[in-house]
Amino acid sequence: MSDPRIDTAHRMIALYNAQDADGYVEHMTDTACEATYRGAVLRDGREGVRSGLKAMFAQFPQNRADILASWRLGDTVVLHETVSRAPDGEQFDVMSIYSFSGDKVDRVEFIR
Repeated sequence: MSDPRIDTAHRMIALYNAQDADGYVEHMTDTACEATYRGAVLRDGREGVRSGLKAMFAQFPQNRADILASWRLGDTVVLHETVSRAPDGEQFDVMSIYSFSGDKVDRVEFIR
């Protein structure tokens, strides 16, 4: 059975992997942000996320995230991902926490 919140998070990762920052932020509120877990905001507002992702994609043109597992509790989705900057480059695990407001993501926090 499909879950709309998990489906949204998975679509965002597919857009991230396609390096489509514009499509990625379409799933976010205008005031959304990306941050470290319980820490500093990395990209603030939809436009901050868009420009931050475009800069990262330029720096790491082969960047990719693969979803290992997904969970939902209430308005929160958690993804366990493996991220690689290049096919033979650095790899690391990330837990991404997607907080929703309505049907849009309002905050993504990363545990690395």
